[in-house]
Order: sequence, then C-alpha cells, then structure tokens
Amino acid sequence: MGALADRMLEKNGKITGIIPHFMKEREWAHSNVEEMILVDDMRERKRRLIENVDAVIALPGGVGTLEELLEVITLKQLGRFNKPIIIVNTNGFYNSLFTLFDQLIEKRFMHELNKRIWMSINHPSEFFLAVNLSANWDASSINKGEMK
Repeated sequence: MGALADRMLEKNGKITGIIPHFMKEREWAHSNVEEMILVDDMRERKRRLIENVDAVIALPGGVGTLEELLEVITLKQLGRFNKPIIIVNTNGFYNSLFTLFDQLIEKRFMHELNKRIWMSINHPSEFFLAVNLSANWDASSINKGEMK
C-alpha cells in the first residue's frame, strides 16, 4: 500500500487513508497522506473502506489483503455490497486462490454463479475497462444458496 500511495502522491493524486489507532501509534501510517481517518479497530477499517466507493480493487498483498478481499466477496455474495470487485492477478499471484474457488465449486461449497462476483485482470491498466465490464450481481440469482 505504501508504494501505491507514494506513486499517487508523486502524480499529485488524492489519498484518504483509514487506519486503526494502534497502527498509527506503531507509526505504520503513511507520513505523507494528509487525510488520515483514525478508527478503533480493523473491523471498522474494513467497513469504512467499502463505504462510498465505486469499486474495490485487490492488488497482490499479504494476509490482510486476502482477508479484506474475502470479506468483500462474502458481502457481495450475500447481497450486502453491490459494486465491482476487481482482482489484479499480476504474474498469476492469485492463481492459487482461483484454484481454491474452483475446488469450493467442485465440492459444492460455492455455486458456479459466484464466480461472477469478481473480475480478474492481469495488469492495473485494465482496471477501468474491467469496472465497466463487470457483471451486475444479484444475490437472489442463486436460489437462496441452494445447490442444484
């Protein structure tokens, strides 16, 4: 996230950071981000991250990124979030996750239609096209979660 913030600031972009107090106290907040929203915990951070957004983009990252991505996928699956979710699969970074999703479908823990919840791209430059091409998701498309 720091590298992305640095690049945005180099290009005079606007960044709003959302960080729990404990992370700021450990000096994990980006020092050049002018608008930094402090929240009580990670749960509130995740909630605030998806408020008033046009889309969610997941870049390659660690377990925090994975946890945030899976939560927003779950929220969309349940009809609690309806914006595009774009996964940037640079150099196949998320291939193992997609294989796991395929196994979930094969074992009938997830419906095939759920693959429409997100869109995968290979390069960040494809982001805007992917947002425009993202399928509308209607949680009621799956018959109340029943597998047939």
